[in-house]
Amino acid sequence: MSPETAASAGMEQARVNEEARNVVEAEGLKAWYITQAYGVERTVKAVDDLTLAIREGEIYGIAGESGCGKSTLLKALLGEIVSPLTIVGGKVEYDFDAGKIDALKQTEEDREAIRWRRVSYIPQGSMHVLNPVRRIRDTFHDFIAAHQETTREQSIEMARNYLQELGLREGVLGNYPHQLSGGMRQRVTIALATILTPRLIFADEPTTALDVVVQRGVIELLKEVQKRENSTLVLVTHDMGVHANLTNRVAVLYAGNLVEEADTSTIFRRPRHPYTRYLIESLPRMGDRSERVGIPGRPPALDNPPDGCRFHPRCPLATDICRQEVPPLLPVEGIGNGTGPPHRVACFHQVDAPLEAGEIEHAAEMPHAD
Repeated sequence: MSPETAASAGMEQARVNEEARNVVEAEGLKAWYITQAYGVERTVKAVDDLTLAIREGEIYGIAGESGCGKSTLLKALLGEIVSPLTIVGGKVEYDFDAGKIDALKQTEEDREAIRWRRVSYIPQGSMHVLNPVRRIRDTFHDFIAAHQETTREQSIEMARNYLQELGLREGVLGNYPHQLSGGMRQRVTIALATILTPRLIFADEPTTALDVVVQRGVIELLKEVQKRENSTLVLVTHDMGVHANLTNRVAVLYAGNLVEEADTSTIFRRPRHPYTRYLIESLPRMGDRSERVGIPGRPPALDNPPDGCRFHPRCPLATDICRQEVPPLLPVEGIGNGTGPPHRVACFHQVDAPLEAGEIEHAAEMPHAD
């Protein structure tokens, strides 16, 4: 398979309408953890002055190392702000048919009105979602009955039909969670979170702790769920291979900042930020015995981030301006983006060279699930 074919097969999803509206907009978002202990205040700037827009009907990926602020950003976009997490500045808005909703200023009643029916959430650990002492069918009934009037028979029939539509065996309804494999539990969790056909779905590391073959099945299920309703899926994962196989666009976070954003094909073919390039080049390749180069150094402590570009202590291209000034997130010059979102990069010394063909091909490949 040629690199171009592999990239097209693995990264190109159904095209999102170029004129689609933004269903989520975050502007100047600052989500910090503020704690006080023994008279000492500590502030962790997990998400710091971040602006992005997510279009209706797309699969939007959020990538980066552990501790870069991905899950905190997801909580802020969901409007789930629980102390010590504090919104210091900025806003998050949803735009549904009835108009815009301020996600950060909703009452509990407002959240209940849209949660699961318009906005849904797929958590990282399926065992933390499914009640271990209730059968799967009972969990589906409890969930559905909490959000709409239904009988037990109607809700179980609804769950049975939905599992069949997603290609899952209906027999799982009679099982307890511990009787299912990790991959099947995650599939059931995805079905549970999407059975009420939400317009906007947030997924936090949905393939974590699964082997690559099972990951493939979970990815295919997420694609099917998103395609059925043309919903918007926001996917958080550190696994660049998952982004290559599933997303339309990718936002790369580093130390609480958005450092690069582009369509997935561009990110994997021609990343401009040194950090993004390191993420992709560090991917292991089957059959390749050469040493893979990781990112030098370690991420900064977010309670005392470095001045200037937060990546400069680890960047081989860093100069004095990188140490003194924060690079603005700007569209890449000289690239025609039509009417779609531009390729944006926050770097004073962008790397303008395509990745080797083997890197692209490898990122797009994934074992098939049985």
